[in-house]
Amino acid sequence: MVKKKSVSYKDAGVDIDKANSFIEKIKPFIKSTSRKEAFGNIGSYGGLFHLDTEKYKSPVLVSSTDGVGTKLKIAQMMGKHDTIGIDLVAMSTNDLIVQGAEPLFFLDYIATGKINLETSVQIIEGIAEGCKQSGCALIGGETAEMPGIYKDGEYDLAGFCVGVVERDKLIDGSEIKVGDQIIGLASSGIHSNGLSLARKVLFEDLNLNGNDMIEGLEYSVGLELLRPTRIYIKSLLNIIKNFSIKGVIHITGGGFIDNIPRIIPNRCQAVITRNSWDMPPIFTIIQEKGNIDEMEMFRVFNMGIGMMVVVSKKESKELLDRLEALGEKASVIGSVAKRGESQPSVLFEEANE
Repeated sequence: MVKKKSVSYKDAGVDIDKANSFIEKIKPFIKSTSRKEAFGNIGSYGGLFHLDTEKYKSPVLVSSTDGVGTKLKIAQMMGKHDTIGIDLVAMSTNDLIVQGAEPLFFLDYIATGKINLETSVQIIEGIAEGCKQSGCALIGGETAEMPGIYKDGEYDLAGFCVGVVERDKLIDGSEIKVGDQIIGLASSGIHSNGLSLARKVLFEDLNLNGNDMIEGLEYSVGLELLRPTRIYIKSLLNIIKNFSIKGVIHITGGGFIDNIPRIIPNRCQAVITRNSWDMPPIFTIIQEKGNIDEMEMFRVFNMGIGMMVVVSKKESKELLDRLEALGEKASVIGSVAKRGESQPSVLFEEANE
C-alpha cells in the first residue's frame, strides 16, 4: 500500500515560516516609531501602551479606524507599495486631530492571498513613516494570509488608532459663531478619497495606464494618484496649544459638502470662496475629462484642501503666519454666516462677488 503524501498548511497556500520571517524584517521599522509609553515585544498577543494618567486631569480617549479604499488598486497596478501605509495612518490620525486628540498608538491589519515579503515590508515601512509623521507608536498588527479570498498580488489594509485629549480641550464646534473665519490647509493631492471616480475617468473612460503622462501633471497618472495623504498632526497640535481653535474639519469621503456640516452648528452656514486657494491640476483634469458637475466634485474630492480650521477673525492673521512657519500652505477660504431656515449648510461664492 502506497502511503499518501502528508498535506501541510503551506500546501493549502499559507506559509507560516514566511510570516515569521516577515515579522523579523519589520521589527526595525516598528521600533523606529517607539514612544516611551509603548513597551512589550513585537509579536506578542497584544500591543502594550501605558497611559500616563498624571499627565492629564481628565483624559478622554478618542479612537478611529479606516482604510484607504481603492487607492490600493493603483498601488498594486503600479507595483509601488512604499507610500500606501502613510495613507493608512493618515486616514485615522487626521480624524483624531479633528477633535483635538494627540495620536498615541496605531495598529494595522494586512490581508493578502499570499505573503510577498518585499511588498509587505514596503507596506510596513510606509506605515512606520506615517506613524513617525503623526508622532504615534506602531505597537502591533495582524497579517492574514487568505488564499481563495484574495488573488496573488492582491491585499487589503485597515488601521486602528487611539489618541487622547483633555476633556475641557475637546474640539466639537460648539463655540463656532457668525463672523469666524475658515482657514484651509492645502492637500498633497487627491489623498485617499474619490479614487473610484478618478479611476473610472482616467483608466476606463480615457483608457490611460498608470505610466501615461497628462499635460499639467508633474508625474505620471499613477504616481500622481499615489501621492501620499498629507498628515497634519504636528502642525495642528502646535496651533491647538497656542490658539483658540473652534473647529477642525478633515476633508475626506464626502468632500466639502458632507464634512463641513459635521462640525458647523445648524444655526450657521459655511460660506466658501471657490477661487481663494490653488487647486492642484489633477482635479481640473478629472472634472473636465469626466464631464463632472462642480458640486459633485466638491462632494467627492478634497479639491486641494485637506483640512480646515475655524478660528475667530482676530486670530486668523497670526494663525496663518504660524501655519506657514510650520510648513503648511494655508489661506482663508471662507467664513461663517447666519443660516436661514431654507439655506444649505455650505454655500459657495466667487471672490469677486
